[in-house]
Amino acid sequence: GFLAVLHTWGQNLHFHPHVHCVVPGGGINPDGSRWIHCRKTFFLPVQVLGCLFRKKFLIYLSKAFRKGKLQFHGDLKHLAAPSAFEALRQQASKIKWVVFAKPPFGGPEQVLKYLARYTHRVAISNSRLKSLEDGKVSFEWKDYADGNRTKTMTLDAVEFIRRFLLHVPPSGFVRIRHFGFLANRVREQKLKLIRVLLEVPQRAPTIEPESHGESAKPEQEPRLCPICKIGRLISVEPFEAGAMPSPELALQDTS
Repeated sequence: GFLAVLHTWGQNLHFHPHVHCVVPGGGINPDGSRWIHCRKTFFLPVQVLGCLFRKKFLIYLSKAFRKGKLQFHGDLKHLAAPSAFEALRQQASKIKWVVFAKPPFGGPEQVLKYLARYTHRVAISNSRLKSLEDGKVSFEWKDYADGNRTKTMTLDAVEFIRRFLLHVPPSGFVRIRHFGFLANRVREQKLKLIRVLLEVPQRAPTIEPESHGESAKPEQEPRLCPICKIGRLISVEPFEAGAMPSPELALQDTS
């Protein structure tokens, strides 16, 4: 069982697809009678996994090509020819594909918190954007090859937009996927079994609030505007009737 999150960008917004995976150090044996731990000094064969991932990826890529699901534009237009595509596939099959695995230094909770910060982010945050002047965009990026130094990159606005749009997934595309005992269809059942096998206390069921019939009114949203019942009411500063709010309050925009 494991979960995988697809990222497609690097710090400079170039197309850099890679998958982050969180993999438990063990699994359920085939008959479901016990949990099998991995060895303390060995997790999985990364060299073998790299070769296997390369093989699987190229097999599915070839199937997509044969079904006409791949499109080639610009400098890649020549790859639409079967001979050119096959030459590329053969070349990719000879390159070493890298799998990097390491233990969670801060514990499993820390790993999940780290990954959770990236699951629904876009390719670049607003805080990294520095300026838009004369049709050029400047933004900060971290150069991992130069000791993680923070630098500023300036691109033509069109090139910046082109790089940004490389990371907009197709409609309906799922970037976070779960496999094995974490798969959606079996997760609840399998996790109950795993807790029994590991002698971990079962989680207490969520208690639904008691229903008092149709006359009972649902609890009001705490920030719901009491007047229009649509907008959100955000309390910033109380002041007496007829008094002027502070200048900071007057400049706030809650739209």
